[in-house]
Amino acid sequence: MTRTSPGFQDNIETPIHLLRRFGVDVHDSADQTVMMSMSLAAMRNPVTGQPTVAPLAVLADAAAGALNHFRHGPGEWTVTTELTVELSPDGAERATAGDAPPVTATARLLGPRGNTSLSFYTLTCGDVVIGGGTVRSFFFAPDQVILDEPPETLTRTADTGLAELMAIDVVTSADDRCVLRQRPDPLLNNAIGVVNGGVAAAGLELAASAVINAGGPPFRTASLRVNFLRQFVAGQHSRYEANAVRIGRSTAVADAQAVAEDGRPALLARVTAYR
Repeated sequence: MTRTSPGFQDNIETPIHLLRRFGVDVHDSADQTVMMSMSLAAMRNPVTGQPTVAPLAVLADAAAGALNHFRHGPGEWTVTTELTVELSPDGAERATAGDAPPVTATARLLGPRGNTSLSFYTLTCGDVVIGGGTVRSFFFAPDQVILDEPPETLTRTADTGLAELMAIDVVTSADDRCVLRQRPDPLLNNAIGVVNGGVAAAGLELAASAVINAGGPPFRTASLRVNFLRQFVAGQHSRYEANAVRIGRSTAVADAQAVAEDGRPALLARVTAYR
């Protein structure tokens, strides 16, 4: 169950219903610190079937993005422009183990506010620090902000997987390329009506990891670095595309992009993994 403090729902960039979709709990939402958690124990990459850390992008964006968002002024809103996730050598394995406790993201502000705001966060699993990263948000004046909760679009069962939570379909999966379709789902949008940044970043990690793990012993994601270029509007043709840059014996790198309905790239990402 997603828990929040009074007034939090009207002052958060990631909608509460999206946090509920991914099982994110809010533990602290002060002006200087935000703490949220989610479990990765049952999460699997829909292409490879392997455990995945992709949802950490949702958690990181929600926690650190919320802290940045608290700085917005009247008539302003925020969108994520940069997101990074860095994991310790055993971070992915520890976070995705079948009996793993939820991963907690604790975010704090870094420096003053300008046209952007920067927050950093640490990730812990139990009492072990497994990683961290940063989220940078941009302040702007939106045409409209939709805070109403849309109707639920997913009938959740015991077998509901990450692909259903994220409304994605596998289009192409080959040795050197992967394409995942991002279906429109109002529950995955932010308050300005485009795909939430954490969800989109998670889709990029899934596609990149699918390319990296097309064969051989599995690689573990060590880092995810995402740049947000423009709004990611989902439609019939919106998708995540990933290509391998290098697949070595112990190190792999893949690049991915989110292509919006208008055919233009909306996000770019690089994933580095090790075995």
